[in-house]
Amino acid sequence: MNRKEEYNKIAEKIVGHVKNDTTDQAQDVLSIPTTDYTCEKRWNSEIKNIFQTLPLMAAMTIEIPNPGDYKSMEITGVPLLITRDKNGVVNAFRNVCTHRGAIIAEPGIGNRSRFSCPYHGWTFTNTGILMGVTDKQKFGEFDTSCFGLAKLPSKELGGMIFVTLSKNEDINFEEFLGGMLPEIEHFKLENWYYHGFKVIEGANWKIAFDGYLEGYHFNTAHKDTIATMTMNDIMDFTAFGPHLRIAFASTNIEEIFELPKDEWWKKEGSGVDFVRTIFPNIAISLGLGIGQVAQILPGKTPYDNTTVLHYIAPQPPQNDEELAELDQNMEFLRNVVNDEDYLLGIEIQKGLNSQSNESVLFGRNEKGNQFFHKYIDYFIDQNIKEPPKL
Repeated sequence: MNRKEEYNKIAEKIVGHVKNDTTDQAQDVLSIPTTDYTCEKRWNSEIKNIFQTLPLMAAMTIEIPNPGDYKSMEITGVPLLITRDKNGVVNAFRNVCTHRGAIIAEPGIGNRSRFSCPYHGWTFTNTGILMGVTDKQKFGEFDTSCFGLAKLPSKELGGMIFVTLSKNEDINFEEFLGGMLPEIEHFKLENWYYHGFKVIEGANWKIAFDGYLEGYHFNTAHKDTIATMTMNDIMDFTAFGPHLRIAFASTNIEEIFELPKDEWWKKEGSGVDFVRTIFPNIAISLGLGIGQVAQILPGKTPYDNTTVLHYIAPQPPQNDEELAELDQNMEFLRNVVNDEDYLLGIEIQKGLNSQSNESVLFGRNEKGNQFFHKYIDYFIDQNIKEPPKL
């Protein structure tokens, strides 16, 4: 089945759900312990076995598109430096000087061919080679080739830069992404325009991610915003390994009938909306004339996260009016996520921390949430031998 045929079938299912007031459902409800969101031991296991083991999207290609560009950041306490060398090849390193452990590049984005440690001035190329040792004749002899920056596995795929925080050279990025990779590649995000980003703070990383996985909350949490554009509690789910494609019905879905049935695939973003997730922490939404890529990073405790909201568009604004429209859409989306999802999430965290309830219950209609939490268990519990099915 080609992409057009597949998307026609998704649109047909969504239209059926709208007509019958139904949604894609799991076989049963699912109860998970409240401590999944509060237990420090479990949180440490998630950090170790998921965030510091699996491939993570660290950057968009269009954040560092040119030779010499770099991005410095921190993920779960690991300082990370991503560079693009003179040949356009992406490299990832631990952003730590091999002399005495100082952080080399401050957080942010820039363009450099070399990096000097702020402590003693040791200098590294953007390919990680130690090229300069201050007062080397006084320092003493050692093999500089063994003291380059610690390199991490990385790969640029689908307009995104993926890394692993461990040094596991056997990792297969394409295999991990599976069927989600062609989903992303279709949009050629490497050719899009990077408009900017917003940083927001929230509760446990799973509370934040839960909000991207269902439309059951639209009429209550987003009654004056998202619910005016997207129907409540009408969804279709497709899994690609641990990753999800979630289809929602737009409030203007009747416009789909203006096209022949075999052309319904053309109505993505105007009839049928999608959220695509990359496990464990990326949610991609391409609509409203602007795309949002949410990058959810666990904080320093089980009770908080930092989310970077990347805003992209198919092409740069051509005039001041288009620039203002992009700015407006960016602010709108940021405010929806922060004011209507994340502030509520902080209150949810308070409720869970109070130990008033022993469990959290996901309904049959919260199929994506059930799948997400089962996959977390699969990666952190060695007794679970088979990956979950949607």
